[in-house]
Amino acid sequence: MSLKPQSEEDKRIEETLSRIKYKIAILSGKGGTGKTTVTVNVAQTLANKGYKVGVLDADITGPNIPLMFGVEFNELNVNENRIIPIESEKVKIISMEFLLQDKSKAIIWRGPMKIKALKQLIADVDWGDLDFLLVDLPPGSSDEPLTIVQTIKDLDGTIIVTTPQEVSLLDVTKSINFAEVTEIPILGIIENMSGFVCPHCNEITNIFMKDGGKKIAERLNLKFLGTIPIIPAICEAGDVGKPAVLIDEKTAEAYEIIVNTMLEKLNEQ
Repeated sequence: MSLKPQSEEDKRIEETLSRIKYKIAILSGKGGTGKTTVTVNVAQTLANKGYKVGVLDADITGPNIPLMFGVEFNELNVNENRIIPIESEKVKIISMEFLLQDKSKAIIWRGPMKIKALKQLIADVDWGDLDFLLVDLPPGSSDEPLTIVQTIKDLDGTIIVTTPQEVSLLDVTKSINFAEVTEIPILGIIENMSGFVCPHCNEITNIFMKDGGKKIAERLNLKFLGTIPIIPAICEAGDVGKPAVLIDEKTAEAYEIIVNTMLEKLNEQ
């Protein structure tokens, strides 16, 4: 039986990925968990440690990574038919947002168009040599997550982001199931919005339930990477286009714990 010959696009994808040490997908079962904020700040924390980091915004219809890095109006350059990522704070970024002429208009595409665009964002981008490529996925387990899994065949793992509420935790089990079915290692669970930190007295108020992410990680024998409290500076940072770890000490401390735990898990693997 003859094998299907490798396409030129597949060859470019293979060449691109061969220069990246760790490929990690950031996943959530539902919207509103703060997954993109987590991606931005994990990437920035890694870059602050001296790693070469790239972020692929795989949310085709709702790309927010450029906004949160403050580079949404930057224009892409091309060198020898390869797209050069936009760089901010030593993090390389690629997103559909950079390719939109009118950023106020919705991208109304069916699955095949989104799949084609994602493959091109991997095949035609010159990431160079990276220690980490973080892929910010839209919520759920449909076209984009499946395309990334099938295109980046050697994903080193996924990080699942949840909030403490019961409805969010229910969706975590679906994300875990997606990772298991597609045979991606689960690096761990992050619990976002775990408690409100008063900016005046530093007292923590658990607006939602407490330790939901930690409990589900323990129940399913998964690594719990850490918690991120509700800190006003995180919201403000996203709006002004600056990773929160660069401007808020408490946020930086929370992400330092998360990234160190993730690195330990990668070393174990």
